[in-house]
Amino acid sequence: MRNRILIYWLLISLFQGPVIRAHEGMWIPLLIEKYNIKLMQEKGFRLTAEDIYSVNKASMKDAVVLFGGGCTGELISPDGLLITNHHCGYGQIQSHSTLDNDYLTNGFWAMSKDEELPNPGLSVTFLKWMEDVTERVMKGTEGIAESERVDKIINDNIADIRKSAIQGTDYTASVRPFYMGNQYFLFVNESYNDVRLVGAPPSSIGKFGGETDNWVWPRHTGDFALYRVYAGKDNRPAAYSKENVPYKPIYHFPISLGGVNEGDFTMVFGYPGATSQYVPSYHIDMVKNHLNPKMIDLRTKKIEIMEAAMNSNPLTRIQYSAKKSGIANSWKRWIGENQGLERMNTISDKQKYEEELTNWISEDNSRKEKFGGVLPGYKELYDALKDYTLVNNYTNDVFFSRGTEAVGFARNLKPLLILYESNADEESIKSLKEYLIQSGKEFFRNYNQETDKKLFVTVMTMYGENLDTEWQAPEYIRLRNSCKGNFTKVVDKLYKETIFADEVKYKTFVEGFNKSSIHRLLKDPFYILSVGVTDFVSANVLPELNRLNRELQKLNKYFMTAQMEFDSGKLFYPDANSTLRVAFGSVRGYFSRDAVYFTHYTTLKGIMEKDNPEIYDYDVPDKLKELYYKSDFGRYVQVGEVPVCFIATNHTTGGNSGSPVINADGHLIGINFDRAWEGVASDLAFNPEQSRNISLDIRYALFVIDKFAGAGYLLNEMTIIE
Repeated sequence: MRNRILIYWLLISLFQGPVIRAHEGMWIPLLIEKYNIKLMQEKGFRLTAEDIYSVNKASMKDAVVLFGGGCTGELISPDGLLITNHHCGYGQIQSHSTLDNDYLTNGFWAMSKDEELPNPGLSVTFLKWMEDVTERVMKGTEGIAESERVDKIINDNIADIRKSAIQGTDYTASVRPFYMGNQYFLFVNESYNDVRLVGAPPSSIGKFGGETDNWVWPRHTGDFALYRVYAGKDNRPAAYSKENVPYKPIYHFPISLGGVNEGDFTMVFGYPGATSQYVPSYHIDMVKNHLNPKMIDLRTKKIEIMEAAMNSNPLTRIQYSAKKSGIANSWKRWIGENQGLERMNTISDKQKYEEELTNWISEDNSRKEKFGGVLPGYKELYDALKDYTLVNNYTNDVFFSRGTEAVGFARNLKPLLILYESNADEESIKSLKEYLIQSGKEFFRNYNQETDKKLFVTVMTMYGENLDTEWQAPEYIRLRNSCKGNFTKVVDKLYKETIFADEVKYKTFVEGFNKSSIHRLLKDPFYILSVGVTDFVSANVLPELNRLNRELQKLNKYFMTAQMEFDSGKLFYPDANSTLRVAFGSVRGYFSRDAVYFTHYTTLKGIMEKDNPEIYDYDVPDKLKELYYKSDFGRYVQVGEVPVCFIATNHTTGGNSGSPVINADGHLIGINFDRAWEGVASDLAFNPEQSRNISLDIRYALFVIDKFAGAGYLLNEMTIIE
């Protein structure tokens, strides 16, 4: 049977090669016409480059937004309705959740616009236009060797370009480097800050499978949430107001019920965060063998503590769901990344490539003069960089990134201390106090002292065991010595003494803060530790780390140039850098390992097969089971089943979460949300045989909205193609 499947797959590869073969890359929308559209059309795309990106007419780019700070979303109605991933909106859903209204567990659906929930601090950003400004950025740097002077000229040029681009508008602008600083693009954006929650399925749908299924295929997660963008009555950005009206986009995606089949063209349009495809072998070695192992171990312990606390108390589950999810996502990706890099022999392949590149450089004196010092320079830099990077990352994870939370929170009071020491005016002090009290309210809303105590003992111990003494802050060393490394002995005493582990003590202290309070603050054990660690890293780690990274950027620019000259016949795509990109490929299954072939889609049947009421992440809602066993599927069916997710060969990364997945006719067919485990290392090395992006089938989202939630009125404002 396995041989029959293999022969079938090979025949498809031979006869449909251009259609189903993976196509690596995250491409610049402005340049699609020049570099990509012909190949896209050969693979089945039936539209033009201007349908994707245009400044002269409405195009797809006008319906794609940067959602918050690190996801993508897309507009699906003429009334500003937006869809993205459930995990992208997880923090907002959590912020609205209480024990009485647990929207994480039970879901939320606004049955009218009046019921939609505002989300202070959440914004969506539209790209208005982009432009290649390389010549303008580099103007005046010709013939100048001094790097600091060159950097100043470049920075001044960028400031002028940004200023002139948005003069007389309410837009924002940024200039971003591409190809490791060999090219620069201007991005002009417009942001809307009134974004309201419209609907979200319960976590038993939106996070079905939890961390167990994260980064894994087959997948059965209904990872979506609905929001609505609001504007002033002039359709322009406006601060939240009850008087605001739904935003009227110039373009929204039509939604296809046609589904997907093996070999179908797909395109992902979104904001991928960061990739490093062109780095040297030394970088891969640093990540795989030096950084990831220690960071994985640290986060494993943090996750175990959070999960135990969440399983013991419903309120703690609400408080720590987003925190745990945030740290677990990278944790599991690092594990898969290391396995993928090992399986693909990435380091040795990079080393072989570097040998060929070195030989090519040695064949020409001008090349030797220009590029000869790059690879030797890398070796020297990475010898130091790996230590400074680990110390910075590890210290941050122990003290400030969901490590010992009360300690990390303590440094927030340093600005108040500075104001008093500088004799600032009363109005400034009052304003800062109000901010600190509000931030304290938000902090303690999602804080559990007993959980934090367990985290404190664990991460403090690991910090001492895994970083050499020279990399440890003196304040930590004094604390460790005082308890002889047994933090269990002092944890209760410290949490009793500090003002940062109790909401009442914190609020009372801030409200009554005056000059006489300074002495009390400077004696607080967590303030001492927090500020001490911050100052230690600022003085002993960051200056050298920043210097090394500046030196690295110089080498990177030459290394990228060398690669492009060495392989001049290759079309290089730029690394992701949180700017709008196009990735395209085809729907396609893959061999996971010997004798294991994964098909390209999953169905509601698979959800029922995973159902386990004893496990929170696999407890299928009764209403969903009822719909399934009654076969009440409506029009959301393919071959007798409701499709849930599908995979394709599009090159994606973090930031692509929530991106629209588009078919050959420009219709929305899915919402990108993850990558398959075997291809997780694609940020560093794309594996065409196994790198797969995982998407929610849009028909499952519509099925949940319509049949499960009873919010079918929302479908009436969408453009649905039968």
